[in-house]
Amino acid sequence: MEEILKNVKEASRVIATLNGEVKRKVLREMANRIEKYKDEIIEANKKDLEYAKENNLSEALIDRLLLNEDRVKSMANALRDIAKLKDPVGKVIDGWKIDNGLSINKVKIPIGVIGIIYESRPNVTSDAAGLCFMSGNACILKGGKEAFHSNAVIIEILRYVLEKNKLPVDAISMLPDYSRSGVEWLIKQDKYVDLIIPRGGEALIKFVSENSKVPVIKHDKGLCHVYVHKDADLEKAVKIAINAKVQRPGVCNAMETLLVDREIAGEFLPKIKEEMEKNEVELRGCEIALEYIDIKPATEEDWHTEYLDKVLSIKVVDNLDDAIEHIEKYGSGHSDAIVTENYSVAEEFLNRVDSACVYVNASTRFTDGGVFGFGAEVGISTNKLHARGPMGIDDLTTYKYKILGNGQIRE
Repeated sequence: MEEILKNVKEASRVIATLNGEVKRKVLREMANRIEKYKDEIIEANKKDLEYAKENNLSEALIDRLLLNEDRVKSMANALRDIAKLKDPVGKVIDGWKIDNGLSINKVKIPIGVIGIIYESRPNVTSDAAGLCFMSGNACILKGGKEAFHSNAVIIEILRYVLEKNKLPVDAISMLPDYSRSGVEWLIKQDKYVDLIIPRGGEALIKFVSENSKVPVIKHDKGLCHVYVHKDADLEKAVKIAINAKVQRPGVCNAMETLLVDREIAGEFLPKIKEEMEKNEVELRGCEIALEYIDIKPATEEDWHTEYLDKVLSIKVVDNLDDAIEHIEKYGSGHSDAIVTENYSVAEEFLNRVDSACVYVNASTRFTDGGVFGFGAEVGISTNKLHARGPMGIDDLTTYKYKILGNGQIRE
């Protein structure tokens, strides 16, 4: 495996020098080839789905694993969207001259080799590879064994296009060891790997963060909240809450806890209970919520839980301060929303809630690199340094200072 990383490191030096037009051409060819071989991808994916069912993986994980014709087409379109973006490499962030005549430019450059660890979702393979390539980086991908067949076919397609264009195929590589020991080995290879981005369950993120010798940007759990303020349009609030929970419950930007102002609880909770139950969502509520609707009582553990399933916790709060206090205590810094027609309350929520993405009158489901216009994402960072929120090509660069002189020496 060390030989693989040596080759990836060497490939990264070549990819870092490519101009934007070359990268765009290659990405478009990758997209076309993914569409051309969609049947092969779907057939490989069926093997992974069989494995998932035999091993009793959850419905949410199976949904993440599934590749159908629409999802394969979305993978191809994501590569095309990435190809439309401005090349960040070489962009001058700032520039100035100092008194002795030295010209100093702060310029974006690739990070180098990016290791991405993820579970289930095989679409991440093409998304991550495309984003790394467009930002001038090589990548070493560590998918889960449940997506082995899907990932193998996708990697083969992408590497074929690199080879066809006389580029080093090792710029997009998959770590052959699918075990936890493979993860442990990869995250200690700071000689070859410049950044690790883990995407997966809470246990994986914790393990990588505590054991990595390589800098880590966490794609941590998404414990997202929607807060229905007393000045909310209740029809709008129902629509937003249903979308945030039900549209795709097994993803990290789905709502896990609904907060409702006490002043409107009597009117709103029966409405939301009716709609959630139509969508087969199991509800768990605080003591006050149980006074208004007949649902299961919530435990302390529920407020900490990212269900990734059709389960929702409901808490009645006294006011904005109470809602924000709950989010601060239990939230993961991912995505949180308020529904209100009160402008000053909305502004206060936006300014005080310390999450990567904060919404007013919109579903948390929009936290997504493709939706934000990044083409795709390598993850949704809950870090504060160096990137936060959906990570696109700009977040996969660092910078250097280029200094031009004319014989200056320091006295």
